[in-house]
Amino acid sequence: MDNFATFVQFVDQWAWVGWLVLIALFLVIEMLTLDFTFLMLSFGSAIGLVTDFLGVPVWVQVLVAAGAAALFILFLRPPLIRRLHRGEDPTKSNVEALVGLRGIALQDITQISGQAKLSNGDTWTARTATSMPIPQGSPIAVAAINGATATVRPVND
Repeated sequence: MDNFATFVQFVDQWAWVGWLVLIALFLVIEMLTLDFTFLMLSFGSAIGLVTDFLGVPVWVQVLVAAGAAALFILFLRPPLIRRLHRGEDPTKSNVEALVGLRGIALQDITQISGQAKLSNGDTWTARTATSMPIPQGSPIAVAAINGATATVRPVND
């Protein structure tokens, strides 16, 4: 039992080093992930470090740090994420920009085969979203993109 008491005393005496290591580790991981979760964990660890300097027992330090990190994740992270994404360009790009784009069926489009030329000039392998085939020359609109195939629907203007 004497060894356990010595171990607990050692951990209690050097807990601040553990908190510093956790803070540094979480900050490095945050630099790699950039989603504020590990930043909030490092803030919680900083609270744990402060409680260690106040002389609080190690088990209480861990509970306080975990509670603080949870509160930071729940209440501080969401507004930071919203603020970060506030200035993003709302313009759709890549595949998202193709959904809703109109075009012409270059050949009959069925659920199995077909080809369409979109208004942006691209020619895509196409499949119809319905069981009804779309005849060649009919106007279409892109409903979805699945890999290299456009799922299209007829447009009745």
